[in-house]
Parts: sequence; structure tokens; C-alpha cells
Amino acid sequence: MHRAAHLIAAGGVIVHPTEGVFGLACDPGSPEAIDRILEIKRRDRAKGLILLAHNWETLQPWCAPLDPGVCARLSKHWPGHTTFIVPAAAGIDPRLTGGRDTLAVRVTAHPFSRALCAQLKSPIVSTSANRGGRPPARSAREARRALGGDVDLVVGGALGTAVGPSEIRDALSDRVVRAATPTNTLEK
Repeated sequence: MHRAAHLIAAGGVIVHPTEGVFGLACDPGSPEAIDRILEIKRRDRAKGLILLAHNWETLQPWCAPLDPGVCARLSKHWPGHTTFIVPAAAGIDPRLTGGRDTLAVRVTAHPFSRALCAQLKSPIVSTSANRGGRPPARSAREARRALGGDVDLVVGGALGTAVGPSEIRDALSDRVVRAATPTNTLEK
């Protein structure tokens, strides 16, 4: 845990277990680390990335103020395996938003991911550990095989009980943008 937090704080990129798949993680305040994740995944910058946190309070500086009813809706799903697209705060790095005025955020229920974010006192970028168009890693071994020397650390450990990447919902409308996907499907 301490090594993973130190590497992220120093601008590194790690692989870690989440609720449903292994994820790539970095400091959302490090443009260089975000660029590394985009390069490792071969991910289109227009897709944006998810911020993962251990509580809503650490996500709030990244988000525009939300109506109390929207906050109540989020709290019904968190901590958990649902990611919400919320209005982004002014000045958020377009690498995170995909150039839009929204940002994908989640309060995780995974014990390691929660503890990592709590230790950093910050959200982390978290996106599935895979190259674009390939299935997300479901084990540390799969992640090492797929991403190997491109990351600074692969943290082993058990996944949560989810079957794949998180469901994504629009926070304002509660519309499902991406249903939770089984692990044998390719990342969209």
C-alpha cells in the first residue's frame, strides 16, 4: 500500500484491484502520468477518464456544485460499483474530461482502492488495465502479461464481487450511459 501511494504521489502509474477488474491508476494532478496512462492503453483522449475516491468529499473539488437531490442519488450508490458523470469544476484537465464539461467519478467500495485513496487524501485516475480493444485484466498476472514494463507497479489482490467494469450513469438524469459489462467483452 505505502509503495503504491508513494509511486502515485511521485507521478508513477500502477495497476491495482478494483470491484470488477484491475485498473491503471495515477495522480489526476499529474499531466505526465495521465499521458502515460493514455499511451499505455492506446486510449483516445476524447474518451476521458474516471476519478476514483474513498469518499465524496475528496471528489467535490473536481466537480461543479451539485443539487442536493443529485447528491442524495449518488449517496444511494456509493460506496459501490457505479460511476457517475457529473458537471466538472472549472479548469479540470481536458485529459480527464475528454474535452467535455463533465467528469466521471466514483466512490469505490474496494478495500485496497479505498485505502489507497485515503492514504493519498486524494482521488486517483482509474481506468481498466488493458490496451484499447482488449479485455480488462482480471488478475495481477493478466495485467503483468498485458502491460508488463509499461507500469511502475502491479499490486496483487482480490477483486470485488462485480463482474466487470462499472456501470456509468449520468448524475443529472440518472440515465445509464454504460451498463456494467461482463469481463469477457471488449472495452468500448
